[in-house]
Amino acid sequence: MRLFNSPTGYGAVAQVLHWLTVVLVILAWTLGIFGDLLPRGEPRHAGLFIHIAAGTSVIVLVIARLIWRLVDLRPLSEATKFSTLLGRWGDALAGIAHYALYALLVVVPVAGLVLQFARGEALPLFGLVTIPSPWLKDATFAHSVKEVHEILAHALVILAALHASAALVHHWVFRDRTLIRMLPHTEE
Repeated sequence: MRLFNSPTGYGAVAQVLHWLTVVLVILAWTLGIFGDLLPRGEPRHAGLFIHIAAGTSVIVLVIARLIWRLVDLRPLSEATKFSTLLGRWGDALAGIAHYALYALLVVVPVAGLVLQFARGEALPLFGLVTIPSPWLKDATFAHSVKEVHEILAHALVILAALHASAALVHHWVFRDRTLIRMLPHTEE
């Protein structure tokens, strides 16, 4: 497997960054939704710690992805039955969806960090250091930020599900290489 992208597919680095992001988003979202079901005390604190670590890791991965994108250009776009069917509108929708995904991948964890600080809590960074809250506890503000964080997290998961669905439709219905370009393969 090659590290760098080729004209026809993504390389190992881009694929690892993509799939790690997927796993971390699913982990963070699941713990965000079901974390309150964990028993009070240490299990719930561990769940919150993992939730925060996953969200913080997503920010780090997005930065790494953007840097890697500057170093290693994307594979060439190919005409698909979908893009032929919708023309420029389909390409524009795909572009908007990708930019929205990247934006949500940053905004959702940042809102979570703001929430942690609004609660007056320190931010644990992977168990290595903690950043004390720069603000005093503000329950009203924390509640508002929590609502925004949750709505945006749901939007991220819905958009990611649509993104995955589109890849599967391209592969199974239109039978083009859109999905194959992101899966590990050994062609060359």
